[in-house]
Amino acid sequence: MTLATDFTDEYRADMAGRSWPGRTLLDHLDDAVATAPDTPAVIGYTHADDARRALTYRELAEQVDRVAAGLLDLGVRTGQVVSMQLPNWWQMPVLSLACLRVGAVTNALMPIFRRRELEFMLGLAESVVLVVPEEFAGFDHAAMAHDLAARLPALEHVVTVRPAGGQFDDVLAGRAPTDDDRAEFARRRPDPDAVVQLAYTSGTTGEPKGVMVTSNTALCNVRDFAARLGLTPDDVQLMASPLAHQTGYMYGFQMPILRGATSVLQDVWRPEHATEIIRAEGVAFTMASTPFLADLTRQAEAQPAAFASFRVFLCAGAPVPRDLVRRATVAMDARIGSGWGMSEMGAVTATGPDDPDERVFETDGSPLPDVELRVIGLDGEVLGPDLEGSLQVRANSLFGGYLKRPDLRGCDAEGWFDTGDLARIDADGYLRITGRSKDIIIRGGENIPVVEIENLLYAHPDVAEVAIVAMPDERLGERACAFVVPREGAAPTLEGLGEFLDGRGVAAQYRPERLELVDALPRTLTGKIQKFRLRERLAAPAAPAAAAGVPEGAS
Repeated sequence: MTLATDFTDEYRADMAGRSWPGRTLLDHLDDAVATAPDTPAVIGYTHADDARRALTYRELAEQVDRVAAGLLDLGVRTGQVVSMQLPNWWQMPVLSLACLRVGAVTNALMPIFRRRELEFMLGLAESVVLVVPEEFAGFDHAAMAHDLAARLPALEHVVTVRPAGGQFDDVLAGRAPTDDDRAEFARRRPDPDAVVQLAYTSGTTGEPKGVMVTSNTALCNVRDFAARLGLTPDDVQLMASPLAHQTGYMYGFQMPILRGATSVLQDVWRPEHATEIIRAEGVAFTMASTPFLADLTRQAEAQPAAFASFRVFLCAGAPVPRDLVRRATVAMDARIGSGWGMSEMGAVTATGPDDPDERVFETDGSPLPDVELRVIGLDGEVLGPDLEGSLQVRANSLFGGYLKRPDLRGCDAEGWFDTGDLARIDADGYLRITGRSKDIIIRGGENIPVVEIENLLYAHPDVAEVAIVAMPDERLGERACAFVVPREGAAPTLEGLGEFLDGRGVAAQYRPERLELVDALPRTLTGKIQKFRLRERLAAPAAPAAAAGVPEGAS
């Protein structure tokens, strides 16, 4: 199977002549090796062994070529998908660049995913290689991966990784490339318009969709995003959001290489450790969701000297509370920014260094170059300033389609993409997301596929009906609350629902964290559940309900 975009020839020609860079990340890696070979490229901090591993740009390129040779030895062909379920370890950027070297497609998967999610994603992608940790956060990824390989005919190889190397070193980085290997690298070097990444996102059906990304669509966004924030090659950046998420992948992996800068990776979020990393490495920038900003603000209030080098925090994934922006600005002596985006296009709006604080906590920023926004009313008319409607986007970074699902593309004949979000745009062009028509909860910047979890819970023997809605949370933005109508004589519990989902291989972060038992769900005359009424009930003063024990590591 070869992945291909659904761009028309006219669109390709227009974007290539206007704003697509016409380069791949390998070109930027080559530039950095030529101009600053001894500059640190990737510095990885691992929680399990409390270790630090640094690679200069020269060393990074050498590791990339070794792993690329290993992929050739495994028989990986041009256009095939290599999946990796890795934490923020140095092996992740090495493997992603090695896939580029051999013309393979990178498919980064969140470490929280379990058998149910992975079997679907790997099967849809027809992945031929899966690279996983031997163990991470107390979970045996190796055993799960080998079980998946027995179920998926296309999955030919499982490679396991330890923070220091493990099987990764032996199987993938075991030898230096030969002249024949390098000739093959040159032959396979991907065109900037080729699909080089497959990123999964959740939709209204709960079924993950494979977003096809090219070098052109990704790097034009990364380039313009860095320019909007005023970042320079001297700005060391920290990435604690997972590299398997587009925030981490685009802005923690791709953006530093594009600028020839240093990326510092943290695999498990510990605010105290992050503070020490910022101090030790001279970190100037990071990008993450609101909970990360809240945690670092508390650290900066206690240890302001540790943040002497820090100057920009871009907050995305959830609204930024006004008070938090003020506290963070003072504590870090830094610029706090806001932005909005999707896996399908990256971050396409952001505030800039010169925008006033009001823009940060009242908007999600203004469009990057070659990004157009509009808000549509119920009858399809384009609405004026400050009116709420359905948000549509037309952008140079717009994805190349969903893998094997062209029917879900969501673009009209003029190229406007329906985001599924509700929004308003002010007279100066600043965006504010006001709600979501997609039935997804965003917990700490990570989407929860509500419909899929509801469908699973409907199979619980104690559940007659269920509806899951978002409940506000000060740290994570949102958590999931399940409203359940019990079967006659049954008394479902939050712990029991969690164990039921565990048995079906569902990620722990997807479990409901509050349970409300009700006699009936509110419905319209046509039978549709009125979830807004359930959200209103959660917002009303009430006795606190017990919360499930869900790991915070991916928040």
